[in-house]
Amino acid sequence: MTENPAPVILTELTDDGVMLLTLNRPERHNAWTLEMELLYNELFDRAEADPRVRVVVLTGAGRSFCPGMDMSVLDGASSGARPWPTDRLPPRTRPMSFPKPVVAAVNGACAGIGFNQALMCDIRFAVPGAKFAAAFSARGLVAEDGVSWLLPRLVGYGNATDLLLSSRRVTGTEALAMGLVNRLAEPPELLPAALAYATELARTASPYAMSLIKRQLADDQARTFTGSRDRAAALLATAKRAPDYREGVRSFIERRQPAFPALGTELEETAS
Repeated sequence: MTENPAPVILTELTDDGVMLLTLNRPERHNAWTLEMELLYNELFDRAEADPRVRVVVLTGAGRSFCPGMDMSVLDGASSGARPWPTDRLPPRTRPMSFPKPVVAAVNGACAGIGFNQALMCDIRFAVPGAKFAAAFSARGLVAEDGVSWLLPRLVGYGNATDLLLSSRRVTGTEALAMGLVNRLAEPPELLPAALAYATELARTASPYAMSLIKRQLADDQARTFTGSRDRAAALLATAKRAPDYREGVRSFIERRQPAFPALGTELEETAS
């Protein structure tokens, strides 16, 4: 009797509300496939709807994060034999529309779509020897998934131009220096460090406040300073009516760990 194959993305939820998503094709270095993309979006949808999930950590099984699209998929798409169904899939930007923090733990090769997904996360941890590459120009492609908008905001226009035009590889050490990643950790400590950071967010930060801050960071890219200031004032008035504000103040006064409620319907009330 043949055993069911392991899923292409593994999931694990900690007691503190951290969901660990592990890209799980180590024999192919976690190269991206249609099956992986469909499951990826499904798991983020589930995590958004699950009040137990407060933070997501994304990593790869084995020695790689994700080196891009699987070569068999690329070959089929480039020849026209097996076109990628772009028109039937949601935008490949799910972590950015996800209302909870997403932390990437980049443990190795990170290129193409893997590079993009790491950029879509809110915080990036990496090992010093991780290899980052946009890779698009080397495949005759353009910067996909809005990365030409996002990357300059992370590393500056000059560095973004260099990375996108050359498709050159940069190590985790160089990525840290240019602002592409937030933290470095040696391989044995990478995932524990990312999980510890995520756990601290889950334990001490308001899920509601974090969701609003994520929205502010994204929306304010298209606002002037005064527009951002005025929107913040409106959001602040809303936030002060939520129970998280009172709990945040009381826990500080009482010198105890806050007990913030799970993200709920209050988020819908601030969508406009």
